[in-house]
Amino acid sequence: MLETWLVIVIAAIVGFIMYYVGYTLSQKVGKNKIKNASEKAKQILEDAEKEAKNIKREKLLEVKDEWFKKKQEFDNETNQKKQKLQVLEKTLEKKELNVEKKYELVVQKETVIKEVEKKIATDKELVIKKEEEYNSLIVEERARLEKISGMTYDEAKKMIVNNLIDQAKTAAAQTIKEIRDKATVEARKEAQKIVVQAIQRTAVDHSVESTVSVVQIQNEEMKGRIIGREGRNIRAFEAATGVDVIVDDTPEAVILSAFDQFRREIARISLERLILDGRIHPARIEEVVKKVESELEDEIMKEGENVIIQFGFGNLDPNLIRYIGKMKYRSSYGQNLLQHSIEVAYLTGIMAAELNLDPYIAKRAGLLHDLGKVIDRDADGPHAILGFELAKKFKEHPIVLNAIGSHHEDMEMTHPISVLVQAADAISGARPGARREPLESYVKRLENLENIAKTFEGVAKTYAIQAGREVRVVVEPDKINDDIADQLALDIAQKIQDEVEFPGQIKVTVIREVRKIKFAK
Repeated sequence: MLETWLVIVIAAIVGFIMYYVGYTLSQKVGKNKIKNASEKAKQILEDAEKEAKNIKREKLLEVKDEWFKKKQEFDNETNQKKQKLQVLEKTLEKKELNVEKKYELVVQKETVIKEVEKKIATDKELVIKKEEEYNSLIVEERARLEKISGMTYDEAKKMIVNNLIDQAKTAAAQTIKEIRDKATVEARKEAQKIVVQAIQRTAVDHSVESTVSVVQIQNEEMKGRIIGREGRNIRAFEAATGVDVIVDDTPEAVILSAFDQFRREIARISLERLILDGRIHPARIEEVVKKVESELEDEIMKEGENVIIQFGFGNLDPNLIRYIGKMKYRSSYGQNLLQHSIEVAYLTGIMAAELNLDPYIAKRAGLLHDLGKVIDRDADGPHAILGFELAKKFKEHPIVLNAIGSHHEDMEMTHPISVLVQAADAISGARPGARREPLESYVKRLENLENIAKTFEGVAKTYAIQAGREVRVVVEPDKINDDIADQLALDIAQKIQDEVEFPGQIKVTVIREVRKIKFAK
């Protein structure tokens, strides 16, 4: 309103000035000019009044809009509060009904207790009377027995007690032996029953993990494009993924070989995308591989979250969820680690429920028991202890921690659930076809080859390929020059020869690549 009045005043002042000027000029110039000036002044006044009205109208509309928004917000808040109050009222009504029912039960129990107390009091009086009668009879019988036997009460008591003690010891020993034998048999039967039920209720299919993946191609011409001129594409692909690419006479197929499932999956998806895209060259290969690695990292989190939702573990640390997702790309003796852990969780939960233990804690311990197998391979120590330390870092339940650390007896078991986890782990691994021992030893040998190469300074990445017949070592070009690279290959080969037993020979390839990148702006 103040702005409106201010515009009106300014317009009036301007009009007055113009009118005064016009009047002065009219005196000097003439009536025509005075008339024109008067008309202009009037026009200015009219325009000023219109502008003032427009401003006033706009301000009124703004005030109305603001008032409407505030009213709407107030109505929304009021409705939300009403809904909350209605929910609270229903909850209170349910609680009141429960309290009334409980009160009625308490009153009924008090009535029953009073009746029982009266009966006990009556029985107590009868017992006291009978006891007095028995005591008098005992005194009379004692006197008669002392006369007949010629022994005092204490002497007879001592002799009888000694005889009874001997008999009781013999009977007790026999009874204890019978109870122990029976308990052993029953415990074995019950344990077998629980284990069999758990296995029946969690029967799943098992598949032994392979170390190769097959990528289908449209035609044989694509093999040449995958290899590239003088093999530059296939070398760039193998260096970026750490996977051995086998292009042979197999029709319309390329084979990817690697012991690391995660690497092999990255290579498979990347190669399929490159084939579909058609642009296959070193720069594009690196771009696609990096993008696929990022997508698989997201997939790992989704996989972990799906498992957590499946078991209903709502308070698990996000870092642990990621480790659970990584289990999908790890194997244990050829058995997929995630499937193995899920099965152990179900087995442990079922057995815990049969034994009246907490199935939630049991499932949690079973799922996380092999957590140490997905920790960085550079970490030293048994996987049970590594998993224990990792779970402890994220403040897991003490029972879960003990089950993780003790399922291979690397520490003492302090809870029955730890024993159940160990048993479930053995059940899952002992099924026909569940595991394959040679694959695990093969994978360990390949890991050992990579770790040996990593011990040398200046090594950035290492890949064991071609079923362990070749080790490719990517070095940092700033730290390793061409002369040192040649000596490095010799040193790595010598160390492998000294520390690893292997048939045939192992080729050591050191790759030193210098790239200079600039951007045109």
